[in-house]
Amino acid sequence: MRTILGAVLSFATAGAALAADLPAGNYYTAPATLGAYSWAGPYLGANLGYEWGAVSNNPTKPSGLEGGIEAGYNWQFGQFVTGVEGDLNVSGAEDTFAPWQFSNPWFGTLRGRAGVAIGNTLLFGTAGLAYGELAVQSPGNLTESRTSLGFVAGAGLEVGFTPRWSAKAEWLYLDLADRGYSLTGANNGLTANLLRLGLNYHF
Repeated sequence: MRTILGAVLSFATAGAALAADLPAGNYYTAPATLGAYSWAGPYLGANLGYEWGAVSNNPTKPSGLEGGIEAGYNWQFGQFVTGVEGDLNVSGAEDTFAPWQFSNPWFGTLRGRAGVAIGNTLLFGTAGLAYGELAVQSPGNLTESRTSLGFVAGAGLEVGFTPRWSAKAEWLYLDLADRGYSLTGANNGLTANLLRLGLNYHF
């Protein structure tokens, strides 16, 4: 019995001495699990793109660069993301046909957004209210403009490349309602497609 007890004590002492000789921290631990990317919260950004469209009851097809600022807020429920976004933009879209030149100097939107997050990538659809100005100019520099309401809808993809910054690409279809114009003697409105890129900062 004393022999067995002595052997156990000798083994324990040797094991403790061996452990003391091992360098500190030289052992394996499982890597920490990376947290899921979060889309929740407010954001502010800017966009730049191209607009091309058509004027109702007139052959003109205004087109040109557009860009502006945007802001929004997201809520996230698992992979499902919903939110609201507004933007205000200036546009160089214009076209001349016969005596008329139509242009869309500015427009804005207020939209709901909903989509699915796959890690740091968000696929979304969007729709809501559009508003903006359609101006017409005739020979003699006579100008007439109207501000109209309408609707907007589209889809896009947004990628978060840091926890605070994301970049997006989106397509929007814009429809501003017809208004009466004395210079053309007709009701004119604007429909347009927008392709644009955006950069957002998330707070």
